[in-house]
Amino acid sequence: MNDFEQFKQTFFEECEELLQRFEDVAVTLKAGPNDPEGLDDLFRSVHSIKAGAGAFKFQRLVVYSHEFENVLDLIRSGKLELADGDPELIVQAGDILNDLVCAARSGQDVQDGHEAEMLERIRAMGSQTGTAAAPVSEDASKPDTNGDFVVRFRPHRAMYETANEPQLLIQALKAVGDISILADLSRLPELSKLDPAEGYLSWTIEVRGAENEEAIAEVFEFVDGDCDLVIEPISAAPREEGQAVEEAPSVATPAETTLATSNTPPAAGANAAPAAAQTNSIRVELGRIDRLVDMVGELVIAQAMALDSLSELVDIRHVKQLQALEDLTMRTRQLQEGVMAVRMQPLKALFSRFPRVVRDLSKKLDKNVRLELEGEATEVDKTIIEELSDPLTHMIRNCMDHGLETVADRVAAGKPEQGVVKLSAEHRNGRILIRVSDDGRGLDPEKVLAKAVANGLVEEGADLSKEEIEALIFMPGFSTAAAVSDVSGRGVGMDVVRRNIQKLGGRVTVESEFGKGSTFTLALPLTLAVLDGMLVDVACERYVVPLSTIVETVCAEPSMIRDLPEGGSVMSIRGEMIRLIDLCSNLRLSREGKTEPLRKLAVIVETEFGRRVGLVVDELLGQQQVVIKSLETNYHSIDGIAGTAILGDGRVRLILDIDGLANMETSTSLASEGSVDTMDPIISGGVAE
Repeated sequence: MNDFEQFKQTFFEECEELLQRFEDVAVTLKAGPNDPEGLDDLFRSVHSIKAGAGAFKFQRLVVYSHEFENVLDLIRSGKLELADGDPELIVQAGDILNDLVCAARSGQDVQDGHEAEMLERIRAMGSQTGTAAAPVSEDASKPDTNGDFVVRFRPHRAMYETANEPQLLIQALKAVGDISILADLSRLPELSKLDPAEGYLSWTIEVRGAENEEAIAEVFEFVDGDCDLVIEPISAAPREEGQAVEEAPSVATPAETTLATSNTPPAAGANAAPAAAQTNSIRVELGRIDRLVDMVGELVIAQAMALDSLSELVDIRHVKQLQALEDLTMRTRQLQEGVMAVRMQPLKALFSRFPRVVRDLSKKLDKNVRLELEGEATEVDKTIIEELSDPLTHMIRNCMDHGLETVADRVAAGKPEQGVVKLSAEHRNGRILIRVSDDGRGLDPEKVLAKAVANGLVEEGADLSKEEIEALIFMPGFSTAAAVSDVSGRGVGMDVVRRNIQKLGGRVTVESEFGKGSTFTLALPLTLAVLDGMLVDVACERYVVPLSTIVETVCAEPSMIRDLPEGGSVMSIRGEMIRLIDLCSNLRLSREGKTEPLRKLAVIVETEFGRRVGLVVDELLGQQQVVIKSLETNYHSIDGIAGTAILGDGRVRLILDIDGLANMETSTSLASEGSVDTMDPIISGGVAE
């Protein structure tokens, strides 16, 4: 990819952010007055797209966005107030803008006239004030205006640091009027003293035929505060003598970049106060980050192996080697944490998609629904975020179609007319919990069970608990919809959700109360790469317990343990009864030929939903950072096992799934597709290749 194509790619990436911001605000619009800051955001988003599109000669996009920003400018200035139906028109106009951006990006133009009807509707809206601006012609000719101005422009160092190029600004001025340029080279130092990041040049630019001073100021609004800028009528500022005249660049060059940058929010106008310092950022291809994460994972394994090989060296002669290795361990952890932080992103980018989904479905289903968002700042690995879009969309659509009642039904049930769908996220025990809930009709256990029996998913007369009945909705082919629609009802939604979440090492559960609503909970790992774990010994086999789940470790006295009539045992600690899970029994390990430990330990762990259980182990071997490897990818999914890890001795060990173990009966076989005994290479600690 050459430089020009790279900058064009950057422009389209910024368009994605601008369009998302546009939609975030557009779906909140209402008839009458609106938030001025939000209206400014709408205008600036469209204006930024137009500016970049002009630089890359996407003329059809320029024409449409110019017309669109004219109307948005009237709205934000208070000259035009939104009437009934106008907010929906703004949203639809944003969809057309998105279509044109996508077409420009793919190089395959949309069909002729795709935006024509919307342009007419936009113009009609703007004409209500009698002040609509003249449209941009298809051949990008200049506006029919007669104002002459002189612009004195001197960039600061900060403008270059935020990737704003003077050449693009000068190029944008050509759309305002005929220009001629006087370059001031007097501040250029000797070549040996030249600082590439410093701005030495300044320009005096005559703009003839401009509509007004504001049209010129708009060109520089993104660099306001990062330059010295004076705009005066031509009569008040005669041309300076003795300076070279340059022609404005006619095309964007590979050195150019788009005006709208992610770290340079536009200012209100040319005379606004300097903007506050912004955090600098760069765009990095995700594949590079993935490779870096893999390399750090291998480094963690290599460091663990080195530590294991030197762990028995306590001779004074090896003190320096051990100190150096400890320092390497600390640096490796810092590097790992830094790399993981690069991949972590807030869920806001994902959550912001759903107000539009709820808005459109509300109209389609003729339901009054409000979406509440909570925990948008919660950070998760980017890979996980990308995989959550479809499952969350399925769940929200199901809540709105199956869960929430119509307005008439809600009133009859004594509920508010407006239903509520809530999407929330939080961190807990090193995991991310995402909940989708509604205050609708909830699941009717009798109806769900009857439907399952009718579909042959459950035998007639089966005695199931409430939780087991609710879990039936995740079975393939199950649906409670009375009729199939284009929203839902074919029974291909919730089972797909469960499979997708399981592939990420997570789980999905549902809690429902008939007549009051339902809550779906997704429990997922924060990252798919590295884990802090506690290494435990059970019947001479080693397993990894996620450190974030461990509450405490207890060496239980016999008087603290009670056997239960139905099997299993519990431990009493500080007045709380905690169920014990004997890992040796659950994992079907054998102690034949092995020495029984004198005392067993109970590792008290907490599940994702706050329940505490005790894992009975023989010995704690110490804390260790491990690299997570998918078991499902390399073998198959096993209940109670979250994944695998390669330890310092080069052997593969299993990472325990606390919630999976807690949900299993003590006598239940660990493997759903076969006995654990068939997994000899893994259970017995096979050496990693």
